[in-house]
Amino acid sequence: MLGRLRSRYTAFAHDLIMVPVAWFFAYWLRFNLQEIPQPYLNSAIVLFPVVITIQALVFWRFGLYRGVWRFASMPDLVRITKAVFIGLLATTLIIFLFTRLQNVPRSVFPIYGILLLGLLSGPRFLYRWFTDRQMYFADGKRLLIIGAGSAGDLLVRDLMRDNMRDFLPIGFVDDDNKKIGREIHGIRVLGSCDDIPNVVVKHDIEQIVIAMPSINARAMQRIVQICEKSKVGFRTLPKIQDLASGKLSVQSIREVSISDLLGREQVSLDWTSINEGFGGKTVLVTGGGGSIGAELCRQIAKLGPRLLIVLDQSEYNLYTIDLELRQALPNLKVESVLGDVCDAVLLDEVFSHHKPDMVFHAAAYKHVPLLENQYRAAALNNILGTKTLATYSDKYDCKVFVLVSSDKAVNPTNIMGATKRSAEIICQKINKQSATKFITVRFGNVLDSAGSVIPLFRKQIKNNGPVTVTHPDITRYFMSIPEAAQLILQSGVIGDGGEIFVLDMGDPIKISYLAEQMILLSGKIPGEDIEITYTGLRPGEKLYEELFHEKEKLKDTIHPKILLAKGRSINEKKIENYIERLIVACKENKKEEIRKVVSEFVPELSKTEISANENVFQIKK
Repeated sequence: MLGRLRSRYTAFAHDLIMVPVAWFFAYWLRFNLQEIPQPYLNSAIVLFPVVITIQALVFWRFGLYRGVWRFASMPDLVRITKAVFIGLLATTLIIFLFTRLQNVPRSVFPIYGILLLGLLSGPRFLYRWFTDRQMYFADGKRLLIIGAGSAGDLLVRDLMRDNMRDFLPIGFVDDDNKKIGREIHGIRVLGSCDDIPNVVVKHDIEQIVIAMPSINARAMQRIVQICEKSKVGFRTLPKIQDLASGKLSVQSIREVSISDLLGREQVSLDWTSINEGFGGKTVLVTGGGGSIGAELCRQIAKLGPRLLIVLDQSEYNLYTIDLELRQALPNLKVESVLGDVCDAVLLDEVFSHHKPDMVFHAAAYKHVPLLENQYRAAALNNILGTKTLATYSDKYDCKVFVLVSSDKAVNPTNIMGATKRSAEIICQKINKQSATKFITVRFGNVLDSAGSVIPLFRKQIKNNGPVTVTHPDITRYFMSIPEAAQLILQSGVIGDGGEIFVLDMGDPIKISYLAEQMILLSGKIPGEDIEITYTGLRPGEKLYEELFHEKEKLKDTIHPKILLAKGRSINEKKIENYIERLIVACKENKKEEIRKVVSEFVPELSKTEISANENVFQIKK
């Protein structure tokens, strides 16, 4: 603080010294660098206190000392120009009123203004130039920046100010041919992105930074592939939605992650309708400690609900999200409930006491191979738990019920997918009899969710492999956790009840490609440093997933990333019979009966089941 004040007063003193220099030098120039006639010199001396007083007041009023000389920029020049002009105008007017410009040459005023502007701005920019140029004599990794746009410009500026001198910018590359050969802050654009390997060799580059925060996934994949050929380390800046407006620093540089390669365009939401839909409401999120459920809680918490109820059967997960929400939003009213959706007594207490306006049902067992022989657990949680929760939502006049479903519910080959499809059917049935809007949202895998393939690959790579992939051709859809949660919220607002909304997942990704890229990003080579082993499809696993059934005709909605799948007709009497039989089978722990009922509930299961024995093989890449 003391240093900053000292800096401000030093700058103020400098500017005050420049005033007499400009004032008397203007007279000297007016008389062609000859001796100033005595009457004019006497007048200049007498009027000087007026000039410096006015100018000092104007300098301080225009905030010339808010900025730091080290970072002098165009806004500082604008402020100086305004201060000099207003000060000159006020000085001229007052001197005219008191002296009628007797013994004051009129040409002195414009000369004085020009001189003062130069004397105030010149030292500032010379100082910045001098301090910035010191970086070229500093040690640091020789850096190549990909992208000569605004992000690259901001990055170079911050590097010039970095006292640690971790990086020394040597050049840019950019695919805009108009920029090649030009300079940004003295740093030349050396070529296009395709020239990266040659530029790295020619200029002894030690590090590459991708300064293109708005780049899409396909373009990022291309850039990364080129960078990999250069054999030097490469990093990136956060995506544009993760950067605060106008803020970027050396500390923003991070490793390229798999989400950068598989990432998607930023989702644009109708936040007005979402805020109206959630503001002042009581919202219940089941499975609130899981990957999707926790993100739903984070997003909903920011929308100003009257009360957020988080229900989860995992004590640790519930504790974690409860602590996070209370620390991030101290004024948020949170009710954390430990229990599961199969507990009718607990649900009756929650609904009768809090009467939630909206329910987001994200609680589910989801691991396909693990559930293949766990019929009872899958049916209890995913089917009967959904039925119980939906029943109480209807009983206590909940306005909206959103079921978080899965692409595995389409033509399921496993018990997990069949139970999720059963849950969809139950919600579709209850919607026809209830004032509550029952809405289903169906999507594929989310990046880096708990128990998903990415954390598994990361652990295997850390242990030097092998990385295990079930099949060379297996593909999956991916989206980020925040994107999935936000689109679920949007679906909850635009739905009228009975819909199955399908999120636009983009193109499916080969899991083998995912494994290769994660190995490359770790700095190792697939097949040399770390093996990729193909283990065969697991029980119930499909080569590819589908987002909608052939009989579900897709329609557009008001949101480009959300599609509407027209629901198939259901036999309500049969559904009641299935549920009654399922309840009995679960109570008596009759596994084969449970499997039979679920197969009748979802006929696609028995039609599309694949024997695990037909798909077991071992291949090494």
